[in-house]
Amino acid sequence: MAAVRSKEILKAPSQPSRLAVWTAYAAAGWAGLFAVLSVYWALGGTAGAETVSPAIVRLARAHDPLTLAALWIAALIKIASAVIALALIQRWGRRTPPSLLLLLAWGAGTLLAVHGALYLLVGLLAASGAIHVGTPPAVLRWYTVLWGPWWLLGGLLFLSAGVSYLRRAPDRRRGLAFGALGALGALILLALSGGTIG
Repeated sequence: MAAVRSKEILKAPSQPSRLAVWTAYAAAGWAGLFAVLSVYWALGGTAGAETVSPAIVRLARAHDPLTLAALWIAALIKIASAVIALALIQRWGRRTPPSLLLLLAWGAGTLLAVHGALYLLVGLLAASGAIHVGTPPAVLRWYTVLWGPWWLLGGLLFLSAGVSYLRRAPDRRRGLAFGALGALGALILLALSGGTIG
């Protein structure tokens, strides 16, 4: 097993293009900004939290331990996502098997993009009167104009960085299989959660 892993690492992808570097840095920056917001909320800040959920604001102000733990875990996941994006283009990323990086990048990209698209779609359908949802109208507007597009942007950045990485991968067939597995896993996670990740 260790021999297979080291063999895969030695077959690391070739040098990234300028576009690959840009998308990976943009994905890492996106995740980093989002992590800062989670840390801010976890430390007791509430500015902007009402755009996500008034209930979260109440729980954060009450110092609810589960809410605070969830915010810290979210911050750590977002920091890890930034590291994954950078691993796609940095020399130190070659220590990680390409198949694992593709699984994570495509999984994260799919989860973020579909989640954002759902926010956007539900918001637009509710605004048009085509559907009725229980979300407060003010929060629904924020989901439509801010959070849906924000999650969608992050997803597209991670998917673009993952596709650029796959193009440089020495074993594209294996990489594609692992990327597809990551995307499928993200879709299953979203289906099990009812599309409410985040």
